[in-house]
Amino acid sequence: MKRRLFFQLLGSFSLFFTLSSLRAQQLPTIPVGLDAYKQWDQWPTQRLGVRAYMRSTYDRTGGNESADASHFLFANGENENVTLDVKGKGVLYFFRANHWHGSPWHFMVDGVDHLVSETGTSEPTVAKRKFKASNFIPETTYPRPLNWTWEVTKGADLIWTPMPFEQSMRIAYSRTRYGTGYYIYHLYANESQLSRPIQSFLLRHAPEKEVLNLLERAGTDIAPQDIVKKTGTLRLDNEKVVLADIQASSPQQIRALKITLPLESAFDLERIRLVATWDGAKHPSIDAPLCLFFGAGTFYNREQQEYLVKGLPVSIRFDYPNKKIELGCYFPMPFFQSARIELTGITPKNTSIDYELRYEPLKTTPEHSSYFHSTYKDIPLPEPGKDLVYLDTKGIEGHEEWSGSFVGNSFVFSHNGNLATLEGDPRFYFDDSRSPQAYGTGTEEWGGGGDYWGGLNMTLPLAGHPCGAVSKETAKHEKDLIESAYRFLLADLMPFGKRAVIQFEHGGENLYPEHYEAVCYWYGLPKPSLVLTDELNVGNLTSEKMHSYVSSEASAVYPLTSRFEAGIDVFPDKPWRIDVSAIEGYSALMGKEIYPEETLEGRYTQGTSEFTIKLAPTNQGILLRRTLDYSFPNQTAEVFIAEEADAKKGKWSRAGVWYLAGANTCMYSDPGGELDPRFLKAQTSNRQLREDEFLVPAQLTKDKSKLRVKIKFIPNHQELFPGTPFPTQSAWSELGYKVYSYVLPK
Repeated sequence: MKRRLFFQLLGSFSLFFTLSSLRAQQLPTIPVGLDAYKQWDQWPTQRLGVRAYMRSTYDRTGGNESADASHFLFANGENENVTLDVKGKGVLYFFRANHWHGSPWHFMVDGVDHLVSETGTSEPTVAKRKFKASNFIPETTYPRPLNWTWEVTKGADLIWTPMPFEQSMRIAYSRTRYGTGYYIYHLYANESQLSRPIQSFLLRHAPEKEVLNLLERAGTDIAPQDIVKKTGTLRLDNEKVVLADIQASSPQQIRALKITLPLESAFDLERIRLVATWDGAKHPSIDAPLCLFFGAGTFYNREQQEYLVKGLPVSIRFDYPNKKIELGCYFPMPFFQSARIELTGITPKNTSIDYELRYEPLKTTPEHSSYFHSTYKDIPLPEPGKDLVYLDTKGIEGHEEWSGSFVGNSFVFSHNGNLATLEGDPRFYFDDSRSPQAYGTGTEEWGGGGDYWGGLNMTLPLAGHPCGAVSKETAKHEKDLIESAYRFLLADLMPFGKRAVIQFEHGGENLYPEHYEAVCYWYGLPKPSLVLTDELNVGNLTSEKMHSYVSSEASAVYPLTSRFEAGIDVFPDKPWRIDVSAIEGYSALMGKEIYPEETLEGRYTQGTSEFTIKLAPTNQGILLRRTLDYSFPNQTAEVFIAEEADAKKGKWSRAGVWYLAGANTCMYSDPGGELDPRFLKAQTSNRQLREDEFLVPAQLTKDKSKLRVKIKFIPNHQELFPGTPFPTQSAWSELGYKVYSYVLPK
């Protein structure tokens, strides 16, 4: 009897672990579209087979021409000036323009043109004076608080209504005067793992009320209430105090962390550090100044508003009647065994704070989730010519590689009331790419503003400029000189599989000697989900032979000496709006090269290329990364996958269209008047080297360790603008391919 019971129990345990193993091996469900808001508790979920890209109207030379406005991929008719052109299956999650500039905007989804404008479009020359309120047209599709216009943001039109596309998405501006903007979209490899099918956006569909209600509650406690709660009062009588030390028998997730400070001690406490360590790790995953972690560079509240930060995931609320400051954080924070939360760097005084912490069981497997991180970086004096690196996950917290998502930052861009530092562009690099997957048009644009927020403060659920005077002369207090902003990514978060590098320019040419600080919010597990499994160097005969590379119509091998996109090439003798005397030793730098050229070899073809690649047998899809010559415009090809035996029989499975819009030649048009017709000017930068990516779904790659790839060039006859072709005829460029296999991190 005992023996039979033993085997029954053994069978039950085996079944439990088998089911657990199967659940872990399955890909996690990824919230898409409006589900990404409704299922915001899934913020930490691993996003395998998802890539995020941020494109913009940036100056292709790395400088700041027209404040990074009016650089178009190409143009057709007078009112079709294209800023974004994408093929694949995905969702446009974010659109930003300066005021109404460029509208009416064309959102061309799967070939259907949706015309969108806003109030200022009709009379742009007097809009700021005439319109006391502004909104998008149609307003029902782009309502607040999911979308905002310049009336509230003090300079920008922001759209967060998701716009899904099944095959293609194109954005075009009707007017080119100060046509500035940046856009964030996702592409997906495995539709079966998405929370809902991708269906073409329809302009008549309004966002769901549940989403609007959630964003309306920004600044309040949005986390579940009926879960485990810990509350208390702490005396800050030591350099370090423990706020919570939780030991758990099963994986948990913190849903709310709230701290209440006495108003009279605000300045004394704003720079103490919030520190959190998950599962007994050697290094904390949160270690940041209190004020910056909760979204502001200081607790100084120049307008004495109720909310200094009224964000969705974090908030700073002033309770003046009770002389308190309430801090709230609602980023979900998973842990699997333990969580220790402390306050450090305290100067002991007779001060007490109140706290509340709530947590609940984690509803996903650990492999599908990830730890929350808040990484602080202090840069008192940036290096001239080089980007500020706010985050590089390589080697951080004692681990070489991380898999997760970048979800935003809070940063100080001046301690001296200097708004001109905002000309610096964001540039984000994921998984060792040489080209930024995200390239923006300026720092205040990233923070939800335009024209430096008009020098005013504003706070929205996902972006804001909570503190800082319009100038040094108007500062009311020494802390009023601290300028900070924040940007949170929810639906538009940016997944990575092994490494994330978050960089910002300091000024339009990387020359402002300001004191910068930043907290980057990100989710990550200390194992990769994207593993390099093969590399083909086209033009290297040994590598070509190893990969059975065949391309009968390819060119001979040729060398290309050029640059990847980065900042400006050399130190200028007349920098943009900056006194170089403030930069020690700058005269010795003038004319010196910052980003040197390099030489790579490769081929181009107007036919077909084939090659064999190696994969991880446990792959959940793959990412192909191509190094290319970007002088060939609008490179388009169909991608096919087959096992080697099937390839010999001509049995191929179509993976999709690989398309890279534009070239290192773009169209520039920034006429002087709001309603002036465009002028057409071709600009060619010296940045011909570029990397681009393509996702291959798991259904074509799973359980395979070797596959054959076929790239079939598709001619593209798009002109730069009417009557003017691109300088180079379209072709498919291939200097090399890297193969990354998606795997579940352990």
